[in-house]
Amino acid sequence: MTDLKVTDRRWWTKEPSDTGDAPEEPKLKPRYVEDLEQQLATKDEEIQRLISQYRSASSEFEDARARLRKELSKDVERGRRSLLVSFLEVLDNLDRALESAGDRSDPVIQGVSIVRQQFITTLEGMGVKRVDPMGQPFDPARHEAVSSVPSPAGTAPNTVVGVIRPGYLINDEVLRPAAVAVSA
Repeated sequence: MTDLKVTDRRWWTKEPSDTGDAPEEPKLKPRYVEDLEQQLATKDEEIQRLISQYRSASSEFEDARARLRKELSKDVERGRRSLLVSFLEVLDNLDRALESAGDRSDPVIQGVSIVRQQFITTLEGMGVKRVDPMGQPFDPARHEAVSSVPSPAGTAPNTVVGVIRPGYLINDEVLRPAAVAVSA
């Protein structure tokens, strides 16, 4: 009979060498599986990077949309205020017409007065409020000084002593400053 020599190549049967080196662990997976796992890990990193870029771009888009809405809202409010200021000129003309009218019992004058009151009610419904600055201290944010007059007796300097054109507020903000005469 021939001598048969068998070499056990199982890693768990090998005993550590005296040099202290641990036995080399065998690879349990085929090389192509490891390559596929590496490709999968690379693709996962790429997906995470793309998701991060998408979230960043989406956030920038939402910020731009919010800015655009805010600017559009401001433009609409500016247009609304401009329109209301032009209507105030019409109201001023109605006031002048009523002041110059002699007979208040005239039906035409009464009709103009009713239209004026309806116009004021409509403006108030839009948040417009008339301001009477007579006797108040001059405030350059709310008043426009068109003339300066000597202080009447008992009146402090920088006090509104005459109203040339009334002022209007909208939601407690100046829509049109009052044109006033100020005591010097």
